[in-house]
Amino acid sequence: MPTVKDKAKEYPTVKDLQKVLDACKLHLHQIDEVWPNIYVGNVAVAKNKAVLLNLGITHVLNAAHSKQGSPGNQSFYGNDFVYFGIPADDSTHFDLDVYFQPAADFIHKALKSPGGKVLVHCIMGMSRSSTLVLAYLMIYHHLPLKQALQKVVQKRAIYPNRNFLALLLDLDLQLTRKKKTCQIL
Repeated sequence: MPTVKDKAKEYPTVKDLQKVLDACKLHLHQIDEVWPNIYVGNVAVAKNKAVLLNLGITHVLNAAHSKQGSPGNQSFYGNDFVYFGIPADDSTHFDLDVYFQPAADFIHKALKSPGGKVLVHCIMGMSRSSTLVLAYLMIYHHLPLKQALQKVVQKRAIYPNRNFLALLLDLDLQLTRKKKTCQIL
């Protein structure tokens, strides 16, 4: 029978996750490939269609859609890119988790398309965008949150806010329970 201490080892806390983030020694760039054909970037690179075309980006997921300083919609990108916008706030009160599945599905579909490469961005490319990429890795690649976080911080300086980390922890628990239920059946 697992003890409380065993459970604590199994499920990290927000504080544990922040330690992983704090250990990252990378400098923040405009754009980084954090997983094969998945790029996380800031709004400046998202506005630069020439750079995106040069990188071969085919899909753009804007996690700060309609926010001040983050223009973007399908008409801005025209026929060169497939666009999906999520009007997320980088706040301690925003329920980003309602967008985890739609964002993960968009990324997955983008990568399945011929030559598919996706840019996931917000304003700085640190909190909202990275949270959605982590959710994708958890949902479609079955990575536990801590492992997904460790993979991404090897490639980019990210820092999801405490609220988003807590929402990702909830997702981690849901996916773990679902996996255990499937194994029992």
